[in-house]
Amino acid sequence: MSVINTLIDVILHVDKYLGIIVNQFGILTYLVLFVVVFCETGLVFTPFLPGDSLLFISGTFAANKILNIYTLFIIFALACIIGDSVNYWIGSFFGEKVFLKIKFFRKDYLEKTKDFYKKHGGKTIILARFVPIVRTFAPFVAGIGKMDYKRFLLFNVFGGILWVLVFLFGGFFFGKIPFVEKNLTLITYFIIVISVLPVFFEIIRAKMRKK
Repeated sequence: MSVINTLIDVILHVDKYLGIIVNQFGILTYLVLFVVVFCETGLVFTPFLPGDSLLFISGTFAANKILNIYTLFIIFALACIIGDSVNYWIGSFFGEKVFLKIKFFRKDYLEKTKDFYKKHGGKTIILARFVPIVRTFAPFVAGIGKMDYKRFLLFNVFGGILWVLVFLFGGFFFGKIPFVEKNLTLITYFIIVISVLPVFFEIIRAKMRKK
């Protein structure tokens, strides 16, 4: 594997290489983790970065006293809250201008988006935290939909803290269980699948309502 391919693999799977990163970077690992979570939540073109699994695995490292759980909590909470805010403002400033230039994008779609976020914006921001990819696009779309920023920030902070608490402390408290330690990769995939399930349930519910 070439150096470039290796670097790409590390970036895409920071959770898998966390042990190596800790050994190589020491205390700077916290900065690496901050940047990864910030990019995963704050930049619409990096939704593929690890989120839930990275928090969980970081929690297992903290349980083994390799990383500090309280520092991780602060780092991750700040990263995802700031990331969502940046994503919101990018959508607010540039989203509408960009989409209105797209031929197949109709202005009534924008109005529907604005109405949706006025009615369901808070719930959407919180639930989106727990769904990969959707987590990255929800604040961007909230910005496009001109959701009131004070309201957005309230749900952003609440949802961000809740997300970090669930996955980081989930790894911290359950990561030392022998089964979890031996099957960490399997657990990671399981977390990803569970995170995506709400999307499928919502699609099924929407179809049932139409019928």
